[in-house]
Amino acid sequence: MSKRQHKVIDAHAFLLKAIPWSETSCVATVFSRDYGLVAGIAKGAKRPYSVMRPILSHFQPLVVSWSGTGEVKTITQAEFDGFIALPSKALMSAWYLNELLLRSLPPEDSFSILYDEYVFALQNLSSGLDERIVLRRFEWLLLKEVGYGMDESMPDFYQLESEPLLRQRLRQAIDNYLEGKTLNTRKVVTELKNSYPR
Repeated sequence: MSKRQHKVIDAHAFLLKAIPWSETSCVATVFSRDYGLVAGIAKGAKRPYSVMRPILSHFQPLVVSWSGTGEVKTITQAEFDGFIALPSKALMSAWYLNELLLRSLPPEDSFSILYDEYVFALQNLSSGLDERIVLRRFEWLLLKEVGYGMDESMPDFYQLESEPLLRQRLRQAIDNYLEGKTLNTRKVVTELKNSYPR
C-alpha cells in the first residue's frame, strides 16, 4: 500500500542505487522499511566532507529523511544506523539482491517483511553462510511478497543437494514475473564463469 508523504523523518533504509546528478550530487534510490523504494536527490553527497555522504554507502543500514511529493524527492539527511561487514566474495550476491528489489517492486509501496528479509540476507552473507542458502530464501520470499509465489510450503533451503532444481524453478518464476528482462548481475556472473571456468 502506497504511503506517499510530503515529509519523512528518520526512515530506516538501505541504498540500492546511486547515479550522478551533477558534479557533487546524485539521485539515490533507497529501500525503506515503511515506504518501500524511494528515489531522491542527495545534494552535495559526493563532496568528501558532506553530511550527506552516508547516502552513498551500499549495504549499510541508514536512517534517511526526505521531502517532496513528486516521483523524485529531496533527501535532506542520511546517517549510519549500524554496520554490516560484507566479505568481498559476498558482494556479487548482495548486488543481485539489490537488483532484484529494484526490478521487482513498485515505487513507494511498503514491503516491511521483505525489508526485514533483506537485512537478514545481508547479515547471513556477512557471517559467511553459503550464498546459495541466502539467495534461494530471498528469491522465494520476494516472489511470495509480490504475489507471485510458489503454491507450496517453504522448502528447506539448507538441503543443498536439491538446490540446483530449486534455483532453476525460482529463476524461471522470476523471469516470468520480470517478463524476461535480463538481470545485469546474472549476466556478469555468467560471463565471469565463462571467462574463468573451474
